Amino acid sequence: MAERAALVTGGSSGIGLAIARALAEDGYGLTISSRRADKLEATAETLRSEGHEVHAIAAQIADEDEMKGVVAAHRDAYGRLDVLVNNAGVGLGEPIHELTAKKVDLQIEVNLRSLMLMTRECLPMLREAGAEHHKALIVNTASVAGKAGQAWLSVYSATKFAVIGFSQATQREVSGQGIGVTALAPGFVDTPMTEFVKEHVPAEEMIQPTDIAEAVRFLLKTSPNCVVPEIVFLRPSDSEGLL
Repeated sequence: MAERAALVTGGSSGIGLAIARALAEDGYGLTISSRRADKLEATAETLRSEGHEVHAIAAQIADEDEMKGVVAAHRDAYGRLDVLVNNAGVGLGEPIHELTAKKVDLQIEVNLRSLMLMTRECLPMLREAGAEHHKALIVNTASVAGKAGQAWLSVYSATKFAVIGFSQATQREVSGQGIGVTALAPGFVDTPMTEFVKEHVPAEEMIQPTDIAEAVRFLLKTSPNCVVPEIVFLRPSDSEGLL
């Protein structure tokens, strides 16, 4: 059994998969979760074929009972948690005068509420890891849309601003417990989530998922005395940090 373990939500593709692969390569026992069971299991099989230890738990992360099931399955598999990556998210563009309650609720539930409750459920294991080696880590995927509000993405932007605020508050609460909390705020990353814009911003000009994964590696290599509240990732043309 791996000496350290990580749980990654939204881990079947894109940023989540890149982070999961990097952690697995570095020896972490891994639990990945996402909504679609078929896609998730295919990703898990790929990682296993690369020689990694992976548990895949399909779940609607916005459903509290299903989310608790993911945490329980991870605990049963590894008995510990050293890194939590809250990466599950959804972005639905609408002009403000046409906002629909269903899309508003979905973004709040997936991007924010589930992240808060997942953190709550995982804190006991993270505190144990922090007491052991002083280097437990919570990574919350935000966005540059959480640094500067974006037109037609008002609700998404609001949730990502909140993710950054929640990350800061969590860090203050766990100060001295050996847990670091970092919000990642990337611009356009070459993932399925950015397909809508690739006719204007080619994939080869986007930030790569591996760039985000390497940032997580960096966070785990810093000393326990180093707190990194957030990391913003920009393309060369994004001088003002806007999407």
